[in-house]
Amino acid sequence: MEIIHKLEGLYTFSGLINRTRRRDIGEFTTRKPDTVTIDFTPDQERLHDDLLNVVARILARCHGQQNVKFMMTTIRRQTASCLFGLAPLLEDMLNGKLSQLEVMEASDSGDDIDLSFIEQVRSEIEGILDHARKLDPYDPKVQAFVNVLQDKNALDNNKALVFSTFRHTLAYLAGHVEKAGIRYGLVHGDIKDDERADIRKRFALPKDDPNALDILLSSEVGCEGLDFQFCDFLINYDLPWNPMKIEQRIGRIDRYGQESEAVAIINFVTPGTVDADIYERCLLRIGVFEHAVGGSEEILGTVTKEIRDIAESFNLTPEERARQLQQLADNQIRLINEEQELEEKQTQLFGLNIPNQSWEDEIAEAESFWLSPAAIQGAVTSYLADRLGTETEHILGDRPLKTLRLSQDARNRLLEDYKRLPRSIEPVAREWEKWLKGGQPTLAVTFDQDAAAENPKAAHLSIIHPLVRQAARYLDIDEPRFCAVATESDDIAAGQYPFAIYRWSKRGIKPDQSLVAVSNDPTIEASLFSLFQKATDEDAALLPEHTEFEALDARHHAKWSAAKADHVDENRLLVEHRVQSLTVSHGARSLTIEEQISRATNDKIRLMRESELIRANADFDRKVAELQQAANAADIIASPVVLGFVSVNRGADK
Repeated sequence: MEIIHKLEGLYTFSGLINRTRRRDIGEFTTRKPDTVTIDFTPDQERLHDDLLNVVARILARCHGQQNVKFMMTTIRRQTASCLFGLAPLLEDMLNGKLSQLEVMEASDSGDDIDLSFIEQVRSEIEGILDHARKLDPYDPKVQAFVNVLQDKNALDNNKALVFSTFRHTLAYLAGHVEKAGIRYGLVHGDIKDDERADIRKRFALPKDDPNALDILLSSEVGCEGLDFQFCDFLINYDLPWNPMKIEQRIGRIDRYGQESEAVAIINFVTPGTVDADIYERCLLRIGVFEHAVGGSEEILGTVTKEIRDIAESFNLTPEERARQLQQLADNQIRLINEEQELEEKQTQLFGLNIPNQSWEDEIAEAESFWLSPAAIQGAVTSYLADRLGTETEHILGDRPLKTLRLSQDARNRLLEDYKRLPRSIEPVAREWEKWLKGGQPTLAVTFDQDAAAENPKAAHLSIIHPLVRQAARYLDIDEPRFCAVATESDDIAAGQYPFAIYRWSKRGIKPDQSLVAVSNDPTIEASLFSLFQKATDEDAALLPEHTEFEALDARHHAKWSAAKADHVDENRLLVEHRVQSLTVSHGARSLTIEEQISRATNDKIRLMRESELIRANADFDRKVAELQQAANAADIIASPVVLGFVSVNRGADK
């Protein structure tokens, strides 16, 4: 079991990130998908069919040009999304106003698109544009959309998150939502971070607040990094062809902390479009709307590529396209189901129960009282009081959003401490240094993550903020301290217990530090840091005898010896794995460069690739040498930090 558990954690970035898969966590809520099917009007259907004919002619004339293929697909998808967004899109294309960011929002690749080909097809696009401008303004799809929003707006929780791939669709929807008297916000890739934060804050406000937003209209990029656990209603006005993008949309509301037991997912679909075929024949069958599919990224990546290949082929009849999409879904559903069945049968396969840590346990392990906002505030407060030598309160306010007030002399002293930190180019460090050097005596600060999200201009005093790092550096202990504390517990016998705390600095491929509690009483040793959370100072005269310190040191030495042996073995195995991983990736990289060299017809390009191969080999040798050095450097350096007594009183005795 231990071997299998470790194997799951062996990947190149294991020293930097901890990957928790959605399938390991499980389902947060019940997803309730629904489909709203709206047919084209006769006028809309004529425009749609005419556009498909024009796109086919353009692709035939510009055969093989990837940029043309992408833009024609974008136009066709815009048509399926909202015909009334087609004219603005075509106008921006012809007038050169289509930004790369806007194009990338509609793309799965994120690559820059060269639009210089537009002049070659200007006449065809102008013909479609003329038809789009004359389109009958009656739009049954947007009417159905507004009706759904009005029904939701009548409920106590009236929040609705609306997605569209296209900005012109979002702008069109915004106009109709405003006419309906529904309060809305609009976010996409060009909306600044502080404006997004303000929109999220207003979206989270209760319905009866005059500043609240009822609806949020968003592109995929617009909602990156924003979570809406308070919203349980999502509308896909159009659908990406990439199942993982759909999962990312749904993940904005179906996540840890969702306040409702079920979330509604409303999908708008127009029959007769390629999007409808993809939705009905493929996306629905894969099950992306019913449950999280984040554990099958590799399979879904293949699905996305094959969907595009099928959808962008004008050689297929509608019947052939529908058949291939259904066959694709059948094949990939089988793979996903087989993968899930294998995971469910892993006990029988391995002949043992593989430990599967619950997401509640992972969250509990990631949290620490000593890194909580209250603990960080306590450390900063102690630092300011001791460093500045005054009894004046410097952090003012009882609410999460607070004010840091420092005189010019105090800021100069903190600036000296800041300059002792390792230099950083992070914006938060530059902003802190700028304030310390400035003439403004006050700064809005918060230790609370939610308050920081709602007030982006306030300094978030988390463990990475320079002020917190300054406090940690200043309060660090070079020599062991002696103390006596008192605390209460109903689970431990009353009495006085000697203890010691050691700092372990692990050296090797994954440097780390930890504090280790030592006591002759195993119960005290296991719960010492928990007892400290409510401890108070006691008479410092109650300190252990020298013999008791020696006993604690002997117990610590035994723990340290065993831990060091394990650390050396784990470090060696990790180095071996990373060398193997590095060898495989270097081999693949070298093979690619060698193939490029063999195909090169230009001497300068060949020379450039040969130099690249030399650099790759040198880089590989250097990294392997560094790993071997890390393998030989494994050690645990231990030093005593705190020695003393903890007096435990029964809770009823206080």
